Amino acid sequence: MKLASIKKGRDGQLVLVNSALTKMTPVNDIAPTMQAALDNWATIEKQLNARYLELENGQIQGQEFIQTRCASPLPRAFQWADGSAYVNHVELVRKARNAPMPSSFWTEPLMYQGGSDSFLGPYEPITMPQSDGFGIDFEAEVAVITSDVPMGVSAQDALDYILFVMIVNDVSLRGLIPGELAKGFGFFQSKPSSAFSPVCVTPDELGEAWKDGKVHLPLLSTFNDELFGKPNAGVDMTFNFGQLIAHAAKTRPLCAGTIIGSGTVSNKLDDGPGKSVKAGGDGYSCIAEIRMIETILQGNPNTEFMTFGDKISIEMLDHNCQSIFGKIEQTINRV
Repeated sequence: MKLASIKKGRDGQLVLVNSALTKMTPVNDIAPTMQAALDNWATIEKQLNARYLELENGQIQGQEFIQTRCASPLPRAFQWADGSAYVNHVELVRKARNAPMPSSFWTEPLMYQGGSDSFLGPYEPITMPQSDGFGIDFEAEVAVITSDVPMGVSAQDALDYILFVMIVNDVSLRGLIPGELAKGFGFFQSKPSSAFSPVCVTPDELGEAWKDGKVHLPLLSTFNDELFGKPNAGVDMTFNFGQLIAHAAKTRPLCAGTIIGSGTVSNKLDDGPGKSVKAGGDGYSCIAEIRMIETILQGNPNTEFMTFGDKISIEMLDHNCQSIFGKIEQTINRV
């Protein structure tokens, strides 16, 4: 099943979308919004699935699905918690700063609680008052939406609470991060609004690509019309989504509609830093990673962060080269 939220009011209008991402049908009679569907999932799932099959089989003609009309599947959410499941990425950050890598980073996930009151739509620009000094960066990630998760759930059982999978651009302001972390109180200004894919999908839509709580497909990032990264989201993921959810729910329950992110997708190469796409590697899911590698190898970074007018596109294709979630496509604009 594939669902999207067409822009309407604060919380959008829920629609079902066919697997080809060409047709949609409203489901107001079942659930007006994505959050309403999540709150009542146990009682309406069968109705939504039956309607989805009718759309998929052509029994419902549907309307044209236009991705640019979409808000994020949840235009705002009760909770957005982003992990750092690809410890290779964290290790590079520490190495570039000549900081030791705590052994606990390999056994317990890092996670921060992000702002969830104003997600961007997948085609909405990233607006900033300035670019100089902000270090504007994209972060291509995978995310899941949960049902109600009990406190203390095990990592294995946590997988049963995943209702939907999507992709995300977790925008970061790298120039502001060091100062905020130095205060010892975490991210705030350095983590502006994130943007999610036009469509979220139930795990069964991923077929064999959904295995062991991971999505085993490349995540494609295209920066200013050049392929920047294609790392496989199922490779080098130290903590799967069950482990991330269990970590978030260790001391609190999670309400339906909680979004859990994977962190920047990152692959190693021969147990070392990855290579750029131009150099024959799988590239990177953020600019910071190539800058860290440049610092490690050359002593200084050469690649610039994003500035006004730059464009980032993020997408994931299935084995038939069909877009699964639709595309995130954003430009950097001045406020």
